[in-house]
Amino acid sequence: MQFSTYLYFDGNCEEAFKFYEKHLGGKIEVMMPHEGTPAAEQTPANWLKKILHARMSLGDGQLLMASDAPPGHFSPQQGFSINVQVNDTAEAERVFATLSESGKILMPIAETFWATRFGMLVDRFGIPWMVNYQKATS
Repeated sequence: MQFSTYLYFDGNCEEAFKFYEKHLGGKIEVMMPHEGTPAAEQTPANWLKKILHARMSLGDGQLLMASDAPPGHFSPQQGFSINVQVNDTAEAERVFATLSESGKILMPIAETFWATRFGMLVDRFGIPWMVNYQKATS
């Protein structure tokens, strides 16, 4: 069994995925707008260029997938966070700073009893994240 995260955006999926690709080291594999698909017939004209399905690989078989929620069907994300596990303090600080830019910091990145660095935020696209550089366990 493999789990992948699927996100819904309010019309800014393409912008968000390009941002994540640039700053998280991902690779966009699919960025399919409604236009040119069978779904286009049921799609409002102003939504044809919005994303029907996007997929990004993040290494080690990890995937992040998303789409723009249909008009009138978007709900803000809640009840989860995407956890990013990094391998050093500098990377934790960089990822946290990048994702929190123009977003909302819920818990500033700092040392905790379990992590050398841990922080929580909601990015400018409304996606909740946790950045974690876990302490070595013996």
